[in-house]
Amino acid sequence: MTLPPGDRIAARLAAEGRPAPDVVVEPDADRLARAVAAALVARLAAAQAVHGTASVVLTGGGIGTAVLARVADLVREPARERVDWTAVDVWWGDERWVPADDDERNELGARRALLDPAGVPAERVHAMPAADAGFAEPEDAAAWYAEQLAAAAPEGESLPRIDVLLLGMGPEGHVASIFPGTPAVSDERTVVAVRDCPKPPPTRVSLGFPAINAAEEVWLLVSGSAKAPAVARALTADTTPDELPAAGVHGRRATRWLLDAEAAAELDARS
Repeated sequence: MTLPPGDRIAARLAAEGRPAPDVVVEPDADRLARAVAAALVARLAAAQAVHGTASVVLTGGGIGTAVLARVADLVREPARERVDWTAVDVWWGDERWVPADDDERNELGARRALLDPAGVPAERVHAMPAADAGFAEPEDAAAWYAEQLAAAAPEGESLPRIDVLLLGMGPEGHVASIFPGTPAVSDERTVVAVRDCPKPPPTRVSLGFPAINAAEEVWLLVSGSAKAPAVARALTADTTPDELPAAGVHGRRATRWLLDAEAAAELDARS
């Protein structure tokens, strides 16, 4: 029997004694978005069954927004697992330092795709500040967002429980707004300001690795052939986070790489 690419990668990592993430490969980007949406609904419903509430960190990008649109479809036609969206706290992994009404903002895409249709209450939507929100510098906005996270955390902790943290990945392996070879890779703060990003807009606010890796589960959503080399390096090579930030991502309980076939294309060659 021939194992699927994800199973082969997991088996090889386990044989080497390295922690094996879950690797799921769907045939195309649309089926990937649908599968992730169904899994996210099930995971948030399970969290609510245990805790009464659920929490998620959202990502932007094409596949991230597509997932939210598919979740909205499930809200309109509820699946077996139902989520009480009035009891879901929503955070962001990163945000562009642009005005609040700029279409570049991840927040606007998320509101249109899911948060408004699902009726998530305003007090549970924890958006990162916009450039015109009254903060003189992105560093001030980052410090404020860190304070918001800490205020929602259990006593003595700096971060709340995050059930699922969604991340996209760039062709060079960046996650959130942590790019290769930049100070954000080694920054130990939970939220950081990022300047001079190689991808516009150049100024952003981002969760740092301490916050990302504190999530219960981290799901990396990756589609497209341009990202296949970085996926293969992250999963099969001895790569440092400074070289490839995605290689430094892991959840406390689970790390899931959710790929379409194009993004997974080089796994066979390196497994």
